[in-house]
Amino acid sequence: MRERGYEGGESVVKTCIRKLREVFPHADPPRRHPSVRDVTSWITRHPDKLDDDQAQRLKAVLIRCPQLDRTAQHVRSFAELMNNRQGRDLGQWIADVQADDLPALHSFVYGLGQDLDAVVTGLSLRYSSGAVEGHNNKIKMLKRQMFGRVNFDLLRKRVLLAASSRS
Repeated sequence: MRERGYEGGESVVKTCIRKLREVFPHADPPRRHPSVRDVTSWITRHPDKLDDDQAQRLKAVLIRCPQLDRTAQHVRSFAELMNNRQGRDLGQWIADVQADDLPALHSFVYGLGQDLDAVVTGLSLRYSSGAVEGHNNKIKMLKRQMFGRVNFDLLRKRVLLAASSRS
């Protein structure tokens, strides 16, 4: 502005711009398109946990892509099987997925079929291997922290020390 001949002060310009912004409010900036991570998160979350904006944006995405809509329906029904421990209904869910032309879910169903009895049992019983997996995870973390520094004896001592400190 000074190059064009303005000789006034900075505060006068700020005051003028503030008044202009009040008279001519600007529209909200355009929204970014939802990322794959956003949509995946919305699909895998319980619908009650989505706020109104997220639910509307997910609905708009699913309307634009019918295959993704069918995939989301199958994912939600599988989540219900898991959460409600309805392993007995897994066969019907597999049949429904195979009836649709959704290659990604077909490979998932194929993987489930590799050990179907164990999957049905895992979806039916209330028992979980979560505690064991937690211990394995802790040991792996300790091992990673000590990588390249020590031998097995010291790792063993740290694992036993970590286990005794939790008791």
